Amino acid sequence: MAFKILITKLGLDGHDRGAKVIAKALADAGFEVVYLGIHQTPEAVVDAALQEDVDAIGVSILSGSHIELAQDLLKIMRMKNVDVPVIFGGIIPPSDVEVMKKMGIYDVCGPGTSLKTIIDLFNKAIRGGKG
Repeated sequence: MAFKILITKLGLDGHDRGAKVIAKALADAGFEVVYLGIHQTPEAVVDAALQEDVDAIGVSILSGSHIELAQDLLKIMRMKNVDVPVIFGGIIPPSDVEVMKKMGIYDVCGPGTSLKTIIDLFNKAIRGGKG
Protein backbone atom coordinates (compact mmCIF):
# COMPACT_ATOMS: atom_id res chain seq x y z
CA MET A 1 0.00 0.00 0.00
CA ALA A 2 1.35 3.39 -0.99
CA PHE A 3 1.59 6.23 1.49
CA LYS A 4 -0.79 9.09 0.75
CA ILE A 5 0.43 12.69 0.76
CA LEU A 6 -1.59 15.87 0.46
CA ILE A 7 0.18 18.69 -1.41
CA THR A 8 -1.25 22.20 -1.29
CA LYS A 9 -0.71 25.94 -1.49
CA LEU A 10 -1.91 27.93 1.52
CA GLY A 11 -3.17 31.48 1.42
CA LEU A 12 -3.17 33.90 -1.47
CA ASP A 13 -0.05 32.56 -3.16
CA GLY A 14 -0.92 31.62 -6.74
CA HIS A 15 2.47 30.27 -7.87
CA ASP A 16 2.01 26.51 -8.06
CA ARG A 17 4.68 25.25 -10.43
CA GLY A 18 6.91 24.02 -7.60
CA ALA A 19 4.03 22.29 -5.84
CA LYS A 20 3.08 20.52 -9.06
CA VAL A 21 6.68 19.39 -9.63
CA ILE A 22 6.82 17.99 -6.08
CA ALA A 23 3.43 16.28 -6.47
CA LYS A 24 4.58 14.62 -9.72
CA ALA A 25 7.92 13.54 -8.24
CA LEU A 26 6.21 12.00 -5.21
CA ALA A 27 3.69 10.20 -7.45
CA ASP A 28 6.53 8.93 -9.64
CA ALA A 29 8.25 7.65 -6.47
CA GLY A 30 5.18 5.54 -5.64
CA PHE A 31 3.26 7.79 -3.26
CA GLU A 32 -0.45 8.41 -3.72
CA VAL A 33 -0.75 12.19 -4.04
CA VAL A 34 -3.76 14.39 -3.40
CA TYR A 35 -3.14 17.84 -4.91
CA LEU A 36 -5.47 20.53 -3.58
CA GLY A 37 -4.13 23.38 -5.64
CA ILE A 38 -3.84 27.07 -4.87
CA HIS A 39 -5.62 29.45 -2.49
CA GLN A 40 -6.40 26.90 0.22
CA THR A 41 -7.27 27.79 3.81
CA PRO A 42 -5.73 25.89 6.72
CA GLU A 43 -9.18 24.55 7.61
CA ALA A 44 -9.79 23.27 4.06
CA VAL A 45 -6.40 21.53 4.12
CA VAL A 46 -7.13 19.82 7.44
CA ASP A 47 -10.61 18.79 6.28
CA ALA A 48 -9.10 17.30 3.10
CA ALA A 49 -6.41 15.53 5.15
CA LEU A 50 -9.14 13.95 7.27
CA GLN A 51 -11.33 13.04 4.32
CA GLU A 52 -8.44 11.54 2.34
CA ASP A 53 -6.79 9.89 5.39
CA VAL A 54 -3.34 11.13 4.39
CA ASP A 55 -0.02 10.12 5.94
CA ALA A 56 1.63 13.54 5.53
CA ILE A 57 0.96 17.08 4.35
CA GLY A 58 3.24 19.10 2.08
CA VAL A 59 2.73 22.85 1.87
CA SER A 60 4.35 25.06 -0.76
CA ILE A 61 4.49 28.75 0.08
CA LEU A 62 6.04 31.88 -1.38
CA SER A 63 3.81 34.57 0.11
CA GLY A 64 5.80 35.49 3.21
CA SER A 65 2.99 34.54 5.59
CA HIS A 66 4.44 31.09 6.33
CA ILE A 67 4.65 31.51 10.13
CA GLU A 68 1.04 32.64 10.52
CA LEU A 69 -0.31 30.02 8.12
CA ALA A 70 1.75 27.25 9.76
CA GLN A 71 0.43 28.29 13.20
CA ASP A 72 -3.16 28.25 11.92
CA LEU A 73 -2.69 24.91 10.19
CA LEU A 74 -1.15 23.24 13.26
CA LYS A 75 -3.83 24.69 15.56
CA ILE A 76 -6.66 23.32 13.39
CA MET A 77 -4.86 19.98 13.06
CA ARG A 78 -4.72 19.71 16.86
CA MET A 79 -8.39 20.73 17.19
CA LYS A 80 -9.45 18.06 14.69
CA ASN A 81 -7.00 15.39 15.93
CA VAL A 82 -5.01 15.19 12.72
CA ASP A 83 -1.58 13.88 13.67
CA VAL A 84 0.54 13.65 10.53
CA PRO A 85 3.86 15.29 9.70
CA VAL A 86 3.77 18.60 7.86
CA ILE A 87 6.60 19.65 5.56
CA PHE A 88 6.81 23.19 4.19
CA GLY A 89 8.70 24.20 1.09
CA GLY A 90 9.29 27.43 -0.75
CA ILE A 91 10.76 30.82 -0.03
CA ILE A 92 11.23 30.80 3.74
CA PRO A 93 14.01 32.79 5.40
CA PRO A 94 16.57 30.55 7.16
CA SER A 95 15.91 32.43 10.40
CA ASP A 96 12.29 31.20 10.33
CA VAL A 97 13.09 27.51 9.76
CA GLU A 98 13.93 26.73 13.40
CA VAL A 99 10.92 28.76 14.57
CA MET A 100 8.68 26.64 12.36
CA LYS A 101 10.25 23.38 13.54
CA LYS A 102 9.75 24.39 17.18
CA MET A 103 6.09 25.11 16.37
CA GLY A 104 5.67 21.54 15.13
CA ILE A 105 6.47 21.66 11.41
CA TYR A 106 8.43 18.49 10.60
CA ASP A 107 10.89 20.17 8.24
CA VAL A 108 11.31 22.98 5.72
CA CYS A 109 12.77 22.67 2.22
CA GLY A 110 14.15 25.73 0.50
CA PRO A 111 14.82 26.50 -3.14
CA GLY A 112 17.22 24.07 -4.75
CA THR A 113 16.33 21.11 -2.50
CA SER A 114 16.65 18.04 -4.70
CA LEU A 115 13.60 15.96 -5.53
CA LYS A 116 15.39 12.92 -4.08
CA THR A 117 15.92 14.75 -0.79
CA ILE A 118 12.24 15.73 -0.67
CA ILE A 119 11.10 12.16 -1.43
CA ASP A 120 13.46 10.79 1.23
CA LEU A 121 12.21 13.40 3.71
CA PHE A 122 8.57 12.38 3.23
CA ASN A 123 9.51 8.70 3.61
CA LYS A 124 11.38 9.46 6.83
CA ALA A 125 8.61 11.70 8.20
CA ILE A 126 5.92 9.08 7.59
CA ARG A 127 8.01 6.30 9.08
CA GLY A 128 8.55 8.31 12.27
CA GLY A 129 12.07 9.67 11.93
CA LYS A 130 13.04 13.13 13.14
CA GLY A 131 13.58 15.86 10.56
